[in-house]
Amino acid sequence: MIRRDALDQLPVRTALPALRAALDGPGCAVLCAPPGTGKTTSVPLDLAGLTGEGPVRRVLVAEPRRMAARAAARRMAWLLGEEVGTGAPPAQGWGRVGFTVRGERRAGPRTTVEVVTTGVLLQRLQRDPELAGVDVVVLDECHERHLDADTSAAFLLDVRETLRPELRLVAASATTDAEGWARLLGGAQGAAPVVEAAGVSHPVEVVWAPPERPVRPAHGTRVDPALLTHVAGVVRRALRERTGDVLCFLPGVGEIGRVAGELAGVDAEVLQVHGRAPAEVQDAVLAGGNGVRRVVLATSVAESSLTVPGVRVVVDSGLARVPRTDHARGLSALTTVRASRAAARQRAGRAGREAPGAVYRCWAEGEDGRLPAFPDPEIRVADLTAFALQAACWGDPAADGLALLDAPPAGALAAAREVLTAIGAVDGAGRATERGVRMARLGLHPRLARALLDGAPEVGVRRAAEVVALLSEEPPRAYGDDLAAAWRTARRGGDVYGARWRQEARRLASAAGEPRGGSGAGGDGGRSAAAPLTDDAVAGLVAALAFPERVARARRKGSYLMASGTGAELAGTQAGGGHRPGSSGPGDGSGLRDAEWLAVAVADRPVAAASARVRLAAVIDEETACAAAPALYASGEEVRWSEGDVVARRVTRLGAIELAARPLPAPDPGLLRDAVVSGLRREGLGLLRWPAAAVSLRQRMAFVHRELGAPWPDVSDAALLECVEEWLGVELGRARRRADLERVDAGQALARLLPWATGEAARFDELAPERIEVPSGSRVRVDYGGAQPVLAVKLQELFGWQESPRVAGGRVPVLVHLLSPAGRPAAVTADLASFWRDGYRSVRAELRGRYPKHPWPEDPSAAEPTRHTSARRGRG
Repeated sequence: MIRRDALDQLPVRTALPALRAALDGPGCAVLCAPPGTGKTTSVPLDLAGLTGEGPVRRVLVAEPRRMAARAAARRMAWLLGEEVGTGAPPAQGWGRVGFTVRGERRAGPRTTVEVVTTGVLLQRLQRDPELAGVDVVVLDECHERHLDADTSAAFLLDVRETLRPELRLVAASATTDAEGWARLLGGAQGAAPVVEAAGVSHPVEVVWAPPERPVRPAHGTRVDPALLTHVAGVVRRALRERTGDVLCFLPGVGEIGRVAGELAGVDAEVLQVHGRAPAEVQDAVLAGGNGVRRVVLATSVAESSLTVPGVRVVVDSGLARVPRTDHARGLSALTTVRASRAAARQRAGRAGREAPGAVYRCWAEGEDGRLPAFPDPEIRVADLTAFALQAACWGDPAADGLALLDAPPAGALAAAREVLTAIGAVDGAGRATERGVRMARLGLHPRLARALLDGAPEVGVRRAAEVVALLSEEPPRAYGDDLAAAWRTARRGGDVYGARWRQEARRLASAAGEPRGGSGAGGDGGRSAAAPLTDDAVAGLVAALAFPERVARARRKGSYLMASGTGAELAGTQAGGGHRPGSSGPGDGSGLRDAEWLAVAVADRPVAAASARVRLAAVIDEETACAAAPALYASGEEVRWSEGDVVARRVTRLGAIELAARPLPAPDPGLLRDAVVSGLRREGLGLLRWPAAAVSLRQRMAFVHRELGAPWPDVSDAALLECVEEWLGVELGRARRRADLERVDAGQALARLLPWATGEAARFDELAPERIEVPSGSRVRVDYGGAQPVLAVKLQELFGWQESPRVAGGRVPVLVHLLSPAGRPAAVTADLASFWRDGYRSVRAELRGRYPKHPWPEDPSAAEPTRHTSARRGRG
């Protein structure tokens, strides 16, 4: 029996006529409805015709999370008076509302409204682009901008344009970029209609509750324990000051467990809600309490799509866990960030769904304005390998034909294609191979799909599936950082994680081809002609197959170099190989610490750290590392500049890891030349010999280039290093090491750069003469090292010279430094005539008494120039 009263109370129902009209017209719409209005539960039922209005249609609802998908389906079934997937009476078969998430399906022939995760929707679109039998698709919570949701929307729009223009599409959200989504959905036909539903919101009081003392900012997956203790204290405060249940938002499972421990002894039932929580716990939270006050500790799964009954208070830690990719280091992992203001509003709204409430924010009011306005779309920051494979399987490897709100970053997409090419998922043109299509259909990240497909023949399908399930459902930190040990713990354990892991392992084994009911041909064996591998060897091989560039060799105890070139430290290891004071991470007592080789499965990079921190790894040997990463294995001549000289060796490498090396007696001349050039460019032109004549020549050439430009060459350091092979060609051909460079006369090489081909070089001495003859007959060197050429000469040698000399074809006057008989500067001028007329008298008066043997005529312009004293010339 339909619960008509409950349906009629949902505010979104006032917007349903406009939504139906939009779908009957353009066929797509953006639905904006605040939390609690019923957009997730009432709208699909109405569009399916299950509430008695409109024709019966089959509706597919896509949710970003498994928990939300199950909850939405159960709520819709409840509104119809049914059970999910059973119907009423049971004899009629499956119910009219069902759900499908990874590893679980409760739907059948009678199912009219099916709720799926966006990942499941992608799989269906790849198998059946037309979505045969589906009339309407609702993309719920599209504001969260998950990568699967954005990709699903792009594929659906492609289907509407090319295959099924009658397929109706709704993008629904509480808070979103309505205009952007309307333009995207409308495409060339113009913006799609935007249908808004007014919500019934209750006031929510904001209480600012920052920590009394500063806490360290989150980095990677680490959150300062002092902040978690503070959050627990705020929960206790909220229980004292307010009534009703408390919903506390935390970034991850580990933080939820830590705060739950801090709340031991509170007068309330403490529940933990996250993606790994068992269905029974999720159901209990969503069903409401039985007169017992509750504290619900939740991740962002409770931000949207779900209503937690009884909640009047929200405690917000202000943190969220999101995917991030460090392409430079080849690391992809979840990381902890400050939640956006939009997320904070969503969280606060949970307190006002049923009645007035309050939100306690664990940060200062002054910090609020500095928070990001919205969360980053995953397509901008996440690993795009899975996206690139989906696009390739869709037939658009470049993803340039997909309708996306944000284009994928070119660098991230290129890195993703490199990975897919390396694992055989795409061909040279980026098109999906048969192997790639199979990988995409496993519902795994392509790396893990590769590990499952390539590992199964070696270790057996079931064992490969178990390790891959462990990597896809990352184990709790309590399991430690040793992958093999964590695998053994999962097999023994009866905890919630173990149950989920076993379910996923069974699914993967079946998908990879294990026969039902047993291990079958590859179930536990693999390597049939050899002894079965140990658990440690299996875990290491599978992890290495998934992350070949992360195989790592020890540099010192607890410190490793990965094949990618990134350093890696076990938890608790400092750069010097010791332990951080007070650290107690899994790595401190780990069996990994003495391993020569590791396959690193999970790692992150602490803030300001050069090396990654290992979170999960397995022990391997060199043979396994090379077998898992054949594309990184290389052997050849290596001639390079190292530590101030040329080093020539024959080297075998696995990526950045040097496996073996021996001296190379007769290296390739081309490689030698390249190494010498590299050394020059790294250490500079000081490696060459620069006698005074070479320095002078370079200064003269620089002067002519500065004053006249082309064809006179630029001889700055940057320019010479850029064309070093041109002007040092002959010398470079003979150079074998640093000592050879130190014997090269740079001046002789520089002269080659003069414009001999045009004949201009013949004018070089005229334009920038090395010496200038003065009236005394002396040939005096010109200094071109400054901004203006300088001629330094004794004053008496210039008697009778009326004009200062000029160079560069008469363009530039030479600056004359007039020296005393002792060679010290007496005056500086670029205009000799003016000096003889105005400046000479004061110089004569000052120096005449000091140097009486030298001539000091009253009219120097008419006097005879001399290099000698008056005594030698005689008086008269």
